[in-house]
Amino acid sequence: MPWFVRPAARSWTCPPAPSGVRDFHAALPGYAPTPLTELPDLAAQLGVGRVFVKDESSRLGLPAFKALGASWAVHRVLAERAAQAPGAGPVTLVSATDGNHGRAVARMARLLDQRAQIIVPRGVHPDAVAAIAAEGAEVIRVRGPYDEAVRRAAEAAAAADAVLVQDTAWPGYERIPGWIVQGYSTLCREIDEQLAAAGAPSPGLVAVPVGVGSLAQAVVTHYRSRPSGPAPALLSVEPEAAACVLESLTRGAPVSVTTGETTMAGLNCGTPSSIAWPRLAAGLDAAVAVTDAESARAAAELAALGVSSGPCGAAALAGSRAALTGEGAEERRTALGLGPAALVVLLSTEGTSANPHATAVPAARTPR
Repeated sequence: MPWFVRPAARSWTCPPAPSGVRDFHAALPGYAPTPLTELPDLAAQLGVGRVFVKDESSRLGLPAFKALGASWAVHRVLAERAAQAPGAGPVTLVSATDGNHGRAVARMARLLDQRAQIIVPRGVHPDAVAAIAAEGAEVIRVRGPYDEAVRRAAEAAAAADAVLVQDTAWPGYERIPGWIVQGYSTLCREIDEQLAAAGAPSPGLVAVPVGVGSLAQAVVTHYRSRPSGPAPALLSVEPEAAACVLESLTRGAPVSVTTGETTMAGLNCGTPSSIAWPRLAAGLDAAVAVTDAESARAAAELAALGVSSGPCGAAALAGSRAALTGEGAEERRTALGLGPAALVVLLSTEGTSANPHATAVPAARTPR
């Protein structure tokens, strides 16, 4: 099993996300906190006290968490543009996507009477592409992987009255991706409130699916900036076919990997975001990579328990199972600081409609 662990991460701290993001989201039409669902069956399987799943299958009318980052970033982009050029006409919002982020950008463009041009790499299901087009966006498909789509989007955004709204950063392009990360802080704040309302303690482990690492950056920022209370272990989960963060952590420096095919389309990314990497390197306790079959079985199990989760969202459960059960589990659990009473939070980042696949889902795996 591809695995990396560094328990010293729990002693690292950083500044918090800015205030005001949650208030912005709360003022949007249709905003409501997404469910945090307790699943005792999973707690028994994983050998922990309680398991909660943050269900992002319906977020601001879309089937994935990405609307949080896209809405905040587009708001900031347009506010800045209005201040610099009052009365300016519509702008074209350009982005590369594996599906969910691009659809969220396209939705915001439609709601705010802007234009959208979305670049889609190979491997994205035609239904996901159609959903982006249905938002009124111009969709351009490329034959290469996600990294090539990002390059094409950056080129397209050089046109007049265009701006790149990308959820990965590189040297020279970091401010807008930073706003996207800030947008994800709302998800973490909701979890705090929901656990408190359930009379539950702070998490002992938070598992987050990872593509370029933007959501994981937001999670690290939230849990490593708390002034008090025990720090949870933070686990990143990637597809074995695209484990750029795991490979970077193992090597001790950010690297690009050649990606393969995976049903976890939204995680099929070959290069960590430049602004995410320093926080992931310092604040992640562990990283694991899982197979498509493991993710599919986790999705089937979540569905049986009433949670709609696509392959990317179910990766959090698949990765937690890989880390907490099976051969070598006691050593891994000790490294994560998890006892039998620990509370685990799984971030299910998308519903089934976000990443449609026509293939049958294998039966849920029995506990190891």
